[in-house]
Amino acid sequence: MPDAYVLHRILRRIAGAAVVSFYNQIHVIGGENVPEDGPIIVAATHHNMMLDPAVLSSAFPTQRILHYWSKASLFANPVAAYILLSSGNIPVARKSSDRRVLFQGTFDALEKGEIVALFPEGTSYTEPRIMQVKDGAAWAALEYTKYMMEKSSASNGKGTKKDVKIIPVAITYTNKSKYRSDVIMEVGKPLALTPYLPQFLAEPSEGGDPRAAVKRLTRDVERGLVQGTINAGDWDTLYAARMARDMLWDKERSINLDDFVAISQTLVDLLSTPLPSLSSTKRHLLAYHSLLSSTNLSHSSLSSLPLPHTLSPNSPAPLPSRLYALMVLVGEFLKAAVRFPWFVGPVLVHAPVYIMGRLGARLVEEEEETQAQNKVVFGLLLLLMIYPAAFAFLWGLFWYTRVGALVAAVIVWGFANYHNKLINDNYEHAKRVVAAWRVLVGVWVPKKWDLSLSALTQYTTPRIPPENPWIDRPKKSDSGTSSSSPTPNGTANATASGSGASGPAKPASASGSGQKRRRPPSRRLIRHVLRARIEAARALSSFFQQLEASASSSPSTTSNEGWVRASAHLVKIYGGRLDNPSPTPSAFSSTVHLGNGGPVATPEGVLTEKGATGWRSTREVLQFLRSRGAKIGGLEKGFEGEWAAFSSGELSSPGEESDYALVEGEGDVSWVPSGAD
Repeated sequence: MPDAYVLHRILRRIAGAAVVSFYNQIHVIGGENVPEDGPIIVAATHHNMMLDPAVLSSAFPTQRILHYWSKASLFANPVAAYILLSSGNIPVARKSSDRRVLFQGTFDALEKGEIVALFPEGTSYTEPRIMQVKDGAAWAALEYTKYMMEKSSASNGKGTKKDVKIIPVAITYTNKSKYRSDVIMEVGKPLALTPYLPQFLAEPSEGGDPRAAVKRLTRDVERGLVQGTINAGDWDTLYAARMARDMLWDKERSINLDDFVAISQTLVDLLSTPLPSLSSTKRHLLAYHSLLSSTNLSHSSLSSLPLPHTLSPNSPAPLPSRLYALMVLVGEFLKAAVRFPWFVGPVLVHAPVYIMGRLGARLVEEEEETQAQNKVVFGLLLLLMIYPAAFAFLWGLFWYTRVGALVAAVIVWGFANYHNKLINDNYEHAKRVVAAWRVLVGVWVPKKWDLSLSALTQYTTPRIPPENPWIDRPKKSDSGTSSSSPTPNGTANATASGSGASGPAKPASASGSGQKRRRPPSRRLIRHVLRARIEAARALSSFFQQLEASASSSPSTTSNEGWVRASAHLVKIYGGRLDNPSPTPSAFSSTVHLGNGGPVATPEGVLTEKGATGWRSTREVLQFLRSRGAKIGGLEKGFEGEWAAFSSGELSSPGEESDYALVEGEGDVSWVPSGAD
């Protein structure tokens, strides 16, 4: 019997190869939650355009066929219908008001015990949190269950099928537009429909309300997606948490991917905790993050450079530090050069792929969720030309014989794998060489070439991605500002352009989402980058010192002293307390302190938040971060040498005073011109 889904298998293989050639790996968590058989509706997050279905299909546990929704009108042509069905698509009659007609293709697939995959957010977008989860998955699951119950009743129970389950799948990218970053796919626990069916099936006179049942199920699907993703109340908090994470784990891939989401969400929650130094800490982290983005540098590249560690911040370091910067560059170049002869062939062959990928990303600079897609698609199209051409050339060398074809195919396959095996190490060394070169140029050029402090301001504020017009956002009040809304984490969120706990909301243009700003040469920013790095390290260190002081005493039962903000699902996992939760202990771990009147426990014991604020013990959070490798105690170590890098540029001769002075206050560190008040 011919394979009905042959195109799906081919496309899945190509998609998997394309994704793995761009990302370092796809790390799957919770694969045991996927049944080997039976009908399933997979509800996945959608934040990276067509790469999301590529990741989902290629890495989904059990490798069962995933069926995606397509417009029913596309199936009118027999040839198009065969292509769509063979590639795993199923029709959805979107214009029909009859849900049986709307979901008939879904019913047919589920009745065969297959998997239907969809993206309930409705569109791909880039936001600091999950913005919306629509009801399509819930309607399809409940309507299918009702359909099968009626069908079973009509046939006296003959030919009944297994119950359908909804499985939330959270796809998280460590840096979704960055080459050789990682993908984490967390498969949540299946949601059975039993708790929702009585309300969905009952008559209105008996308390039935199908729409309310669908909304309840959708909220639980959303909760499953939130638990596997990183959600912040605003962009400032998310960017600051990313920068803090990079500084606490300053080496590439030093975080276990099993803990990546929990660590990131913990840092988001920490930077949402009202502490005296919070505003200063976030400001310095955001400035450093923005300057790194403006120079196309990464914290890991800078921290990997062997800058000197013996220079005192109180002692000016003139010309010798410039020579040391040159030595650093030479050293990094030689380290990369030793590896390059073994990699020069793959680099030359794949150079057009790299170039076209960068050009593709530049076409959509304002759409982060589209950049990786363009890089992958442009690169894949070129590879589909380069590899066949290489095969044809090699085959010709073997006189187009059958054995020659086999040998040529093996060589091309081995060459591609050789490239993928060596790319990570060579790519990291190349980034270090670039970082060393930019530091060298930045400290050697005259100080007058630096951007002035007034001109620097626009590069110390992170750019906020433009709003997606397909996102359902909170309605604006009469005053013209969007009201804050509670998230599944149980905390109130500011608007996307606001700054949350760090201060009043800023207009979008102030955060860089308005007019496109021109990127200056990196040599004009390097000294500012190095200053910002020290400021960020000291501010973050001061922030953790406050947390350490708070953790030295037992958490208060009458105030928030000794506690930090926490997402509700992290409270459930690691313990803590929820303000104003329901008194139903079955929904929580034994360590959770219960109050009155917030979350509601469903019949399955699933936590449903109603404005509850979660808190974790400060001591437990610090231990959580340390146990996973956070360098909390060493934030300021190793930064002394970088004073040489920018002090040398500020001094024209030995002994000349610097134009900048370091001003330290309680929880705050900043650079100001010498002589300023």
